Amino acid sequence: MLADQPSQSMICTAVCRAAHQLLDRPRIFEDPVAVGLIPQASEHAILDAIDKERAPLSNLLRALFAFRSRFAEDRLAEAAFRGVRQYVIVGAGLDTFAWRQPAFAHNMRIFYVDHPRSLAWATTQFRRRSLSKPQNLFFVPADLEAQELATALDGHGFEREASAFFSVLGVIQYLSREAVETVLRFIACLQSSSEIVFSFIPPDAELEGEELAAVIDSLKLTDSMGESWMTRLRPAEAFDLLNRFGFGEVFHLTPKRAQQRYFAGRDDALRAPGFEQLIAATV
Repeated sequence: MLADQPSQSMICTAVCRAAHQLLDRPRIFEDPVAVGLIPQASEHAILDAIDKERAPLSNLLRALFAFRSRFAEDRLAEAAFRGVRQYVIVGAGLDTFAWRQPAFAHNMRIFYVDHPRSLAWATTQFRRRSLSKPQNLFFVPADLEAQELATALDGHGFEREASAFFSVLGVIQYLSREAVETVLRFIACLQSSSEIVFSFIPPDAELEGEELAAVIDSLKLTDSMGESWMTRLRPAEAFDLLNRFGFGEVFHLTPKRAQQRYFAGRDDALRAPGFEQLIAATV
């Protein structure tokens, strides 16, 4: 991140989530709180930039942010049915789950983990929108390159002896390989039924066409924002890491599976992108 600024990719994500609510039918992901959460995500700002929002890269990004959140929260609901009562969102940014939590989450502890600078800025935006902090929400500032996730959570009421669900979306590429492995190792040591859903970006050699072009454009953008990518994984590498740390069931939501599950029958420009993929792994 650039000095004295919150994550710009966090802002981009928030805008795309709001734009999905306004521009796409049927919606893949319902998030009415996203609209107007920040000025850039207001209905006026999005409709005023409608040509940009309908560009191919913007369509891909809206689809990505919508379906990856939908997948994570679908898995979270299944985890809650198994008895999981802790939900950790790593790289929470402007995620709105705490203010639209369904009934199954009311007895969960929800942890929003993010870089201290981004978290401070995000909490200011929530207050500006008059979104008071739910009693089951805990803000956890953590620079995962300097501090282990386990240590950060320990200081905010996380219970290691209880199972937990971790959402790590759009984060892996911004961490060093060492930091990624530290996060996975910690989660793998938790109680059975714990789970992680994470997204990852394959190397250029694994991509082609519009997917590769989207990655090249995204790299240029994030570099200009001071948020360079550090870790990219081939699917086989991700599986090897999870197996090495002892995860049990591992499910790869391939682009083909994502298309069938979340985009089938659509007649608009939204489709499952392949340049960022999702894996769910249980302990």
